[in-house]
Amino acid sequence: MDIRLMILIGVLAALCAVGYILSPETFLGESNISIMLRLAAAIGVVSVGMTFVIISGGIDLSVGSMVALASVWMTTLATQEYGPFVMVICALVVGLGAGLINGVLIAYGKIVPFIATLAMYASARGLAERLSGRQTQTVSEQAYLDFFRGDFLGIPALIWMLAIVYAVGWVLLNRTTFGRRTFAVGGNAEAARLAGINVKLHTALVYGIAGLCCGIAAVMVVARTTSGSSTNGMFYELDAIAAVVIGGTLLSGGRGTLIGTLIGGLIFTVVNSIFTQNNLDTATQNIAKGVIIVAAVLLQTASARTRKTAKT
Repeated sequence: MDIRLMILIGVLAALCAVGYILSPETFLGESNISIMLRLAAAIGVVSVGMTFVIISGGIDLSVGSMVALASVWMTTLATQEYGPFVMVICALVVGLGAGLINGVLIAYGKIVPFIATLAMYASARGLAERLSGRQTQTVSEQAYLDFFRGDFLGIPALIWMLAIVYAVGWVLLNRTTFGRRTFAVGGNAEAARLAGINVKLHTALVYGIAGLCCGIAAVMVVARTTSGSSTNGMFYELDAIAAVVIGGTLLSGGRGTLIGTLIGGLIFTVVNSIFTQNNLDTATQNIAKGVIIVAAVLLQTASARTRKTAKT
């Protein structure tokens, strides 16, 4: 196992120990663990798409807004009239479409990823507000709620969805040509092009995957909150980027792991749970998140310098 992953697992275990010491009766209880995983599920799925994007050398600031747009579109009265299946398909199509728009603008329009996704961040959130009239749209389809809020083999459906998305993402990234090309494009786009990879098409598809993950996350958020709202997915982009960076994926692209992203997301989830159970305010939680992100980036920089020194 990679030494960085071992360190991350050690950090996660240490945080769990701290949580248990501070709240021995509840922290490691089945109820609290289930709550933590349910809350982390949607952001975890978004983080899968973000991992692909960052490994390919890009960035996506619009994931939270795409989650909001998909959640609103799938919960309109017109959409709900067609039943749960159409609701889910609607969310997936909206997420995929928005992600592909990002990818086309970046790959073929040659717009810097930061600018293209920032534009989507604003426009998708604005469209969600327009569609919903800034009102929360309640889910009236009981079959949808029964399925996605239910349990399978004693495990919540949302956690099953998270596990399935990570499993599919891991196979795609590590066992397919698409995954190898993602690493190649992120490592050196020009060399990838000379090797015969259609860099533009691949870039567009990577952002499409990120958008599809946002559509899946929207399904999960709507199931958990029983409503669609233009405020859904707020700050998901920050949490997803943080999970990816903490997990060891290079912001410059070309290297990263989904297992690291998963552990990074769990670290944030445990930190949030510790703060919540000990009645610490949101501001303190955000400060802690900022410190963790900076520490992770500094560790990346130090590791990169060490590798360069070793090579020379």
